[in-house]
Amino acid sequence: MQQQDLEKLVSTPMPYGKYKGRLLADLPGHYLNWFARTGFPKGELGRLLQLMQEIDHNGLSGLLKPLRAER
Repeated sequence: MQQQDLEKLVSTPMPYGKYKGRLLADLPGHYLNWFARTGFPKGELGRLLQLMQEIDHNGLSGLLKPLRAER
């Protein structure tokens, strides 16, 4: 996990699906867990979704609060 990955979580919108347009950091846990069960997309989006799922699953969403405040 790198600083720029965390910054992308609070600035990158979901490009498709039910939550299209919602920031990756704001995706609900059940949606992130669905990806974990069925498979993350390939590429950077999948990597960021997987990171967000790990953050959410481990209760570490507070790590993103200072980054949100900067935006």
